[in-house]
Amino acid sequence: MYLDPHSGKRVLQIARVAGDKFTEGKWLELGLLTNSHDIVTGHSRLLRSLSWGDPDYPDNVLAVLTQIVARDEANLGIIENYLSGEIEPEGENISTEKSKGRLITFCPAVFDVPEEGVDPKLIAVMMPFDGFSPVYEAITGACQIAGLRAQRADDIWDHQTIIQDVFSLIFRSRAVVCDYTGRNPNVFYEAGIAHTLGKTVIPITQHPSDVPFDVSHHRYIRYLNNSEGLETMKKQLIRKLQSLRS
Repeated sequence: MYLDPHSGKRVLQIARVAGDKFTEGKWLELGLLTNSHDIVTGHSRLLRSLSWGDPDYPDNVLAVLTQIVARDEANLGIIENYLSGEIEPEGENISTEKSKGRLITFCPAVFDVPEEGVDPKLIAVMMPFDGFSPVYEAITGACQIAGLRAQRADDIWDHQTIIQDVFSLIFRSRAVVCDYTGRNPNVFYEAGIAHTLGKTVIPITQHPSDVPFDVSHHRYIRYLNNSEGLETMKKQLIRKLQSLRS
C-alpha cells in the first residue's frame, strides 16, 4: 500500500503518540470513527501486543494506522482531530502566543515564507511613511528601552516587491505596532496579515475615528503629534512592550 511522503510523515507522528497513549478502548473508538473496526480487531497482533506489552507493539501500531489511512486518506484528518492536543502541529509556531484552541496550517498563495524564524526582539512597525518620522523615532526609542528593536519595511530591501518585505518583516516579528492615523489602506492590509499570523498587534492613532470599526473594540494608544504627546505615547508603549516580555 502506498502513502505519499507527506501523509507518511504525518502517520509516523501519529503512530508515536498512539503507541504511547492508546488503550484498547481508544483503538476501538478510532476504528468506529474511521469505519475501520475490521482493521483494528482483525489485525492478529495489535491488541494482543498492547495487552501484553510486547516489543512488536510499535510496529503493529504503524501497520494498522497505515492500513486505515490507505483505505481512505480522509481518515488521516479524522485521526488528527481525534488526537487534537496530543500531537504537535507540523511546521513551526510563529504567533506571539501559543494557541489554546484549534491549530491550522496554511500556505500563502501571494507571499514566500521567509527562511528565517521569529526574532523575539523584533517589533515590526506599520505606518504611513511621509510625515511620521517623529512618531517612528518615539516608537524606536520605546523599543530600545524595552530591550527590543523596531523596524519598518522601508528600512529593508531584500526582495523585488515591497509587499514581500512587509510580509517577511511581520512574519519574523514578535509583535506589530500599527499606526491607524489617516486610515492608510496599506496599514489596514498589513494589520490584517499580522492578525492572520497570530501576532500581537499594538494599535496607535492620533484620532480614534481612524481605528477601523471591526477592531475598534481592541485597546489602542491615542497620542498627540507633538513633543509632549509623543513622549506620553512612548511611555505607554514601553509598558505594553515590557508586558510582552514578562
